Amino acid sequence: MTVAVDAHQHQQLIEFVCLMHKWNKAYNLTSVRDPEQMVVKHLLDSLSVAPAIDADHVIDVGTGPGLPGMPLAIINPQVNFTLLDSLGKRVRFMKQCAYELKLNNVTCVHSRVEEHQIPRPYAIVLSRAFASLKDMLHWCEHLVDSEGKFLALKGQFPQSEIDEVSSHFRVESVTALKVPDLVGERHLVTIRKV
Repeated sequence: MTVAVDAHQHQQLIEFVCLMHKWNKAYNLTSVRDPEQMVVKHLLDSLSVAPAIDADHVIDVGTGPGLPGMPLAIINPQVNFTLLDSLGKRVRFMKQCAYELKLNNVTCVHSRVEEHQIPRPYAIVLSRAFASLKDMLHWCEHLVDSEGKFLALKGQFPQSEIDEVSSHFRVESVTALKVPDLVGERHLVTIRKV
């Protein structure tokens, strides 16, 4: 992967996986139980989208335990990340992670995405395993202005979902991602308002 991390960020990423493993026993944050598999399926998968984070105001919707937002916030301390999820236990976990890892660029929000009120538009709306492209765009349209973009992490090339995207949006690109040791395909779909 072409992601550069310094020693401090490397340690924070490891600590995030350790926290996820520890909390997962009580809170059932993810179906992945093995820390080594968490590194591949959660950490590296999240970091694969890092080159597309080219703005300073990002929201990760339906983030679960903070994926991909928390790893991306660790390696992009200059970017402000809002991590939004509708489940309280996940938000409590993320708040604890942000506190323990000293991430001043992370805001954790407990809300349904369609009810989230914003003082200013986000530059990027990010999602991973959140919803179909059609539903994501419908629920998140209010979060960006005409300058903003949507980034959706998907598995196999999502042609059927792309076919359902409204004419109010334009699929700008679909990029195949390389995630070391991950079995299966990963794609990043970039969409903008028309």
